[in-house]
Amino acid sequence: MINWNATKEDTETIAKIVDRFMTYHYSMGIPKQYQRPRGGVMMDITATHCNGNPLRLNDLLNADDFNFAHDLIGIQQHIDRRTGKLQDCFVPRYSNS
Repeated sequence: MINWNATKEDTETIAKIVDRFMTYHYSMGIPKQYQRPRGGVMMDITATHCNGNPLRLNDLLNADDFNFAHDLIGIQQHIDRRTGKLQDCFVPRYSNS
């Protein structure tokens, strides 16, 4: 079972990360049909953060575009959505573990 128990502060920071990521996708010209829904991105980040790979959320929020995209796209590609754990040896650059 996935743990969704992020703190209020973490949830607020994750929401800012998601907003930035959605803006980033739009600025890169990625068509909406290829973007994950905002709620799905929020769930991926929260699941990663609360299930074995805590993230340095403020550092991720303030990262340069290249490293920011690396972590968010990597999380989306490597998360097991049944457990919230990252697979394939992927470790986000802004991991706290």
